[in-house]
Amino acid sequence: MAILRISTQKEIKRYTTLFNVLVKYGFEDVLSHSPILKLIPKKYLDNHPDTQKNLSFSKYERIRMVLEELGPTYIKLGQIFSTREDMLPLELIEELEKLQDHVPKLKDFDVLHTVEQELGIEKFGYFATIKLEPLAAASLAQVHQAQLVNGEDVILKIQRPHITEVIEADLMVMKQVADSLEKYSTQAQAFQPIRIIESFERSINEELQFAREIGNTERFALNFADNQNIHVPEIYKELSTDKIICMELIDGIKVSNIEALTKANINPKAIAKIGVDLYIEQILDYGFFHADPHPGNIFIIPETEKICFLDFGMMGTILPNEKEYINDLLLYFLSKDVKKIITLLENIAIRTNIPDYKKLEQDLYQLLEGVSNTAIQNIKLGDTLSQFKVVLYENQIIIPHYLYMMIRGIVLIEGVGLKLDPEFNITENLEPYTAKILQRRFSLKYLFKKNLNRIKDINALVDTLPDDINTILKKIKEGKLEIVHEHKGLKEFQTATSKAVNRLVFAVIIAALSIGSSLLVMAKMPPLINGVPLLGAIGFVLSAILGFYIIISIFRNDQF
Repeated sequence: MAILRISTQKEIKRYTTLFNVLVKYGFEDVLSHSPILKLIPKKYLDNHPDTQKNLSFSKYERIRMVLEELGPTYIKLGQIFSTREDMLPLELIEELEKLQDHVPKLKDFDVLHTVEQELGIEKFGYFATIKLEPLAAASLAQVHQAQLVNGEDVILKIQRPHITEVIEADLMVMKQVADSLEKYSTQAQAFQPIRIIESFERSINEELQFAREIGNTERFALNFADNQNIHVPEIYKELSTDKIICMELIDGIKVSNIEALTKANINPKAIAKIGVDLYIEQILDYGFFHADPHPGNIFIIPETEKICFLDFGMMGTILPNEKEYINDLLLYFLSKDVKKIITLLENIAIRTNIPDYKKLEQDLYQLLEGVSNTAIQNIKLGDTLSQFKVVLYENQIIIPHYLYMMIRGIVLIEGVGLKLDPEFNITENLEPYTAKILQRRFSLKYLFKKNLNRIKDINALVDTLPDDINTILKKIKEGKLEIVHEHKGLKEFQTATSKAVNRLVFAVIIAALSIGSSLLVMAKMPPLINGVPLLGAIGFVLSAILGFYIIISIFRNDQF
């Protein structure tokens, strides 16, 4: 019970911080429908003294400022979704791209005690030295340099204390706010806040699992074991846990430091081509690629001129059948086959709600025409992919997260290539792969395998067909067969038909009353009032009332 109470206190504290920051930046409308509002003391929700000043900034600038002030979890959220043009408006994307991970170093962090406690070892039995001052600090971890007793230099990536609990509390708050936004804000519904938070939760939980990062590093090393152009840092598994990673210290030159590369007699243009080739190979050959290849995660080892990728916490994985889709997408783009691109997108997409297929076709055609009319040396694949994401957003197509990770990775790696070589063109790196894809597609081995799979599918269908037919026939005999048929628009048609029939019946009743009343009047059927048959007069009055009612219901478009 005590743990539950403490957890609740932490959550209320996070809500208080969140709501106070939202008020500060003029987003108090987000709070109006929150069920947690009643738990927050009124003094925290009074108008903030800086609110009026902050309102001078645009809405999207204020969103970015809110994320920065709320700290690491929210900054990470903004960074991850700074490439999701399919979910967020471009103005917001531009602001999120400005987010930097300004995370301060931990104060009073006992590195030596943490290493001993987490590894369950006597620190100086394995480490000769551990530097207390971190090399770098990020939202989830700090990096410290150390030296093993055998003289090898290593780094220790240590997860921040209690970061899991902080993130869990932040995620809980995010989910509650997202739920309120989706229920009560029409504008927010278009951004699908619940879906955004769910996707973010998956990403950040993967980064928190250091054991997963170790596995990613080992898998990456296995893929490139025979490649002489790449070096993968060695992991010391016996000195690593789910909260600490001990790995080889890479004494290299950051790929963006062109001056240092030149001094080391390393050709930046050659590095650009080799590095991009390695990244394309990760995607098209192995379907397992580095999802964050920015310059800080790529080093060059001067002695061997090998390229070294760092930080394998975020990796993209492409399943074998999805790899076929990626290959097809590349070929269809090059052949400008818009209709096949649309069909492929519908197969890949998580969800589609295309309002106008003609518009989508026209958007894609204009995009491809723009590329084909540009000289090959001027083509920027990153710009093309960014425009492609805009087309998907405008036509309400949401594709899997791995595809956006891949697009982001290509944009980043192309930027690295252009920094190393201003004349660099990534399409030239793709040409050998397109030729290889076409060659493989028309190889006897590929055709045999594809047709063999089709034969297996047909054989499986033939095997199960008799049982399926027997099941259907049995249900028919027992009267248990149910056929569910939904006709879109049928309900509205039934309603309209019902209204028309009701009005027709009333019209017949009115006509009958009118005719019957006329006959009674002409026959002077008693009883008479001033010489007028009473029943005939009543009939005319009822006819008039019903007639007026129908006329009024028609004008009001009533549900009658």
